[in-house]
Amino acid sequence: MTDPGAFDAPGVFAEAPVAMLATAGTDAVPHLVPVVFALPAGRSDVLYTAVDAKPKSTQRLRRLRNIEENPSVSLLVDHYDDDWSKLWWVRADGVASIHHSGVEMATGYALLRGKYPQYQRVELDGPVVTVEIRRWSSWTGG
Repeated sequence: MTDPGAFDAPGVFAEAPVAMLATAGTDAVPHLVPVVFALPAGRSDVLYTAVDAKPKSTQRLRRLRNIEENPSVSLLVDHYDDDWSKLWWVRADGVASIHHSGVEMATGYALLRGKYPQYQRVELDGPVVTVEIRRWSSWTGG
């Protein structure tokens, strides 16, 4: 990607298989976890992620507690290559909301099932988190 004008940050982000979700509660201690996610086709203003049935140490996840206390979040996707001219990262900063039912939950589940074939075997059984994206940031090495 030698032409920075040609780098479609939201598009590159949407295609990534995993993002790192950064949250912090009222204690301001950062918490970083990998998440799968989906953006609706043709949109770059909202992102969906969910809690699925994979084994977890607790159902009261810190990321959810943090979002309840402080809804400001960041998500980061990146690409590493030994050819440093091919390095890039994209960050989405926004405001998160937790949904336990309703249209946002159904939309999130549908988008995630469409992006990840693994959800044919792993149940989506927890809340959906939406992120209203307020700012995109990116960098490319080329």
